[in-house]
Amino acid sequence: WLPKAHVEAPIAGSMVLAAVLLKLGGYGIIRMAPTNISTTLIYPMIAMATWGVIMTGLTCLRKTDLKALIAYSSVGHMGLVASATLIQTPWSTSGAVILMIAHGLTSSMLFCLANMLYERTNTRMLIAMRGMHKAMPLMTSYWLIASLTNLALPPTINLIGEIQIMTTLFNWSPLTIMMTAMGATITAIYSLQMFMTTQQGRLTKDSKETYPAQTRELLIMLLHALPILLLTLNLELIY
Repeated sequence: WLPKAHVEAPIAGSMVLAAVLLKLGGYGIIRMAPTNISTTLIYPMIAMATWGVIMTGLTCLRKTDLKALIAYSSVGHMGLVASATLIQTPWSTSGAVILMIAHGLTSSMLFCLANMLYERTNTRMLIAMRGMHKAMPLMTSYWLIASLTNLALPPTINLIGEIQIMTTLFNWSPLTIMMTAMGATITAIYSLQMFMTTQQGRLTKDSKETYPAQTRELLIMLLHALPILLLTLNLELIY
């Protein structure tokens, strides 16, 4: 139901859902998950969460709807958070909190960028949004920041959270490294594909009259990118 809620909601609803409501769910799992849960229950739950990361990533590779692609990406990252919170160790909980904060900023930024393109092209199809670098060159820099943080490029805060979660899962069960590594690789592929499809190539006939980015839109992007930069430079701001 989560991708449908993301896609069918207005832009404000998608941003609040990705940035706040999903994090309330993660916080609830951290607070309510029992510390003495049996291993027989943890194994299938974490296996489903890590397998969900791969399946949502593969779904993103074939999505032509930009907003649906970002929605499935959001679901995949929360699968990592769910698997980390179930282990209930200080290292895994710390990684889950860091990734939730990073994902809240990145996913909200991507949804906002997708809506800006939708307002100009009246479509969410990736093929109809190509060549936006020529129409809005300044927004390309924000697309690059959002795409690179989404794929956890070093030394962003997203990478720190994912590395902590992957390390915890590997220490708990070495088999999980296959699932998490594959999920991270697929995430990098569809994030770069999304950036290249929307920004490169020739403008379509319907996009040649696209107006440049407005001041309020640039301010919204700055308010997303600035916290990501500050947290990357000084992670202690979270604590």
